[in-house]
Amino acid sequence: WGLMLVLSVVIYGSHAPLLTQCKVDGVIPFSSASVVVLVELTKLVLSLLFLLTWDRDLLGVTVSWRHVAPFALSALLYAANNNLVVHMQLFMDPSTYQVLSNLKIVSTALLYSLFLRQRLGVRRWLALFLLVAAEVSYSCGGLQDPGSPSKMQLHVTPVGLLLISVYCLISGLSAVYTEAILKTQALPLSLQNLFLYFFGVLLNLIGYFWSSTEDGFLDGFSSWVLVIVVSQALNGLIMSVVMKHSNNITRLFVISCSILVNALLSVTFFNLQLTLLFFVAVLCIGLAVHLYYRVT
Repeated sequence: WGLMLVLSVVIYGSHAPLLTQCKVDGVIPFSSASVVVLVELTKLVLSLLFLLTWDRDLLGVTVSWRHVAPFALSALLYAANNNLVVHMQLFMDPSTYQVLSNLKIVSTALLYSLFLRQRLGVRRWLALFLLVAAEVSYSCGGLQDPGSPSKMQLHVTPVGLLLISVYCLISGLSAVYTEAILKTQALPLSLQNLFLYFFGVLLNLIGYFWSSTEDGFLDGFSSWVLVIVVSQALNGLIMSVVMKHSNNITRLFVISCSILVNALLSVTFFNLQLTLLFFVAVLCIGLAVHLYYRVT
């Protein structure tokens, strides 16, 4: 568990620096839709390999459509959110998106408490709001480029506020719904992942061809993109283990802790500087872990 969670923290934290490494003249040269398809396809292949290696005796098991169908909705929710991330940034600047998207912590916790009937209590709710505070602090200027203005200017339209609200709702709903399916079915995780990622590949392929341009599927790809695809696929499999055997709250803590890795990589490779807000974020995360898990 410890190794998996640490690896997931590292993968989450390294995602933005890896994207920066992929940029050419300050622009990402590849299609984000094609990367999502490849990530889902990699997860599907790895799930099949796990099934053939450790659960081969299940290959002859009869599976009802009632086991398979729920994963279609889960994949649809994830695909909708992936596309929403791209479109809603037309109505706000990236900094505003980084700040407001942290509200998905609250939406996920609310839906987790409501639909999975998990009573969190005042102490744990306080811990989760501290996580939100940590993410907002970091997003508002935890890192600073010495050559750029320190003042952050946020801009968002009413449509942007509506879209970010929908995004946070779908993000929480997709996570909680997927956790519910994984836990209520008696099937092994490798088989469940196979169903989920099959629909993921199918729906994201439809989305790719729906929005595709004249560029080729692999145009602009580099070795860094391959690292992103493999790491994100591995992280998706780790998160399915977390949701099957732990819960979405653990996932939220993993995502929040990843800002430490993000900061370390950004300072090391991009010469960014830590600010007071970064240390405020670290303090909030430490307090949140203490309150939620009673870790001293």
